[in-house]
Amino acid sequence: MRNHPLLPLLALLLCTCGPARENEEVTGSQREAAGRAPNIILILADDLGYGDAGVYNPESVIPTPNIDRLASQGMRFTDAHSTSAVCTPTRYGIVTGQYSWRGPLKQGVTWSYDTLIIDTAQSTVASILHNRGYRTACVGKWHLGLGWEMNGEEARFDRPFTAGPNDLGFDYFYGITASLDIPPYLYVRDHRVVMQPTDSTQGTATGYFDDYWRPGPVSPDFDHHQTLNHLTTEAERVIREGAAGEAPFFLYFPLTGPHLPWIPREEFRGRSGAGNYGDMVVEVDDVLGRVIRLVDSLGIAENTLIVFTSDNGSQLSTELMAEYNHRSNGPYRGRKGDIYEGGHRVPFIVRWPARVAAGTTSAALVSTTDFYATFAEITGQDREPSGEIKDSHSFLPILVGDAGAQPRQSMIYHSAKGLFALRDGRQVLVAGRGSGGFLEVADTLLTDPPYQLYDLGEDTSEDVNLAEEQAGRVRELRARLTDLRKESE
Repeated sequence: MRNHPLLPLLALLLCTCGPARENEEVTGSQREAAGRAPNIILILADDLGYGDAGVYNPESVIPTPNIDRLASQGMRFTDAHSTSAVCTPTRYGIVTGQYSWRGPLKQGVTWSYDTLIIDTAQSTVASILHNRGYRTACVGKWHLGLGWEMNGEEARFDRPFTAGPNDLGFDYFYGITASLDIPPYLYVRDHRVVMQPTDSTQGTATGYFDDYWRPGPVSPDFDHHQTLNHLTTEAERVIREGAAGEAPFFLYFPLTGPHLPWIPREEFRGRSGAGNYGDMVVEVDDVLGRVIRLVDSLGIAENTLIVFTSDNGSQLSTELMAEYNHRSNGPYRGRKGDIYEGGHRVPFIVRWPARVAAGTTSAALVSTTDFYATFAEITGQDREPSGEIKDSHSFLPILVGDAGAQPRQSMIYHSAKGLFALRDGRQVLVAGRGSGGFLEVADTLLTDPPYQLYDLGEDTSEDVNLAEEQAGRVRELRARLTDLRKESE
């Protein structure tokens, strides 16, 4: 799955990077070369469904004025996908431009004290921008493991990490180690814990619902109810600092919501028609609004690229969707964890006033692995370094108005339990039975042959399994999936 430079965009790249200064060599300093490149802010919601925002679902019972406004000011993608139906592998793909199964994680997510799962020798979205003179920062939920120093099964919170975001091209990191329901509950700045956990929490609730989080260590400065707000305040500080500097900046801002626990701050309670989950989405929308307003007020909006997307589909259960009369994942089957569209089709919006026409929509197939190639092309760099496989395709041609551009025709994604699927054009092959996640799907558990083939052009809800009548197509796609996965062996 290789990318090739697009010659028609050469003029665009030269314009973006600017001409060489008088008496300056073309190869000049990297900072000077990037000085006219856009600031980039990548905001990643956690478990936000395709159908939660009004701009994607007119019947949504959740008000999302800021998501909707961002779409009106930029480009909205309608066929965008995370690389997995759960968060860690998607984050791996965002940071590295690779499918996560090329690394050590084949299914599931990293846990409390797992080690960093990204090889610090490989290139990342942060390292390629850092090498181009960007100031790079990550603020928010990491969930890719850290280099904890352990004493048996106990983490040494007083010791610096041996590996983390700072070893992957990020100049600055401030955030939490994993999801808001996974201990330890503390903040991390660069290689160190900010405040030692001197207490512990017994967790909340008795079931996996609403205000749930697990037992574990907690630091005195950590309040689950204020975490999203606290991280947003830090992200705002980073943006202000970036706007005041001479170099362009890149901020990766992975949010903690609307992932469990669904504990919206008081000012957001009762603001939606979908209970605490919906109110958390309202708070996430407010966070986006804060970022947009700040960028606009600082006078940097014109050449600041803002991306808003999600790491996978919503976790809202079928029962709660029915109770609230809210289709959190839109018309698509499944939810977070599942191999079906509802598990990985995500909202995906880009605003860049200098380059992207306002109020536009694209039906092109895009993946969350594609940020790597896109950012590389924007800054005039090699999208596939020597010796590295990158599952990343630049969607820059689409952003700048090339209506015929089709950066990718296919992609691979997998479920929480490691069930793989290959999307090719309108069709998708699921390489096994069932959802591979949380959805009970008796109608596909007993299929023979044990594969599922759906035509998304005719069957959006993936109800009609074509595997038996199109056995030749199944064999073709199975072979392609096998060959692609062998590349990582």
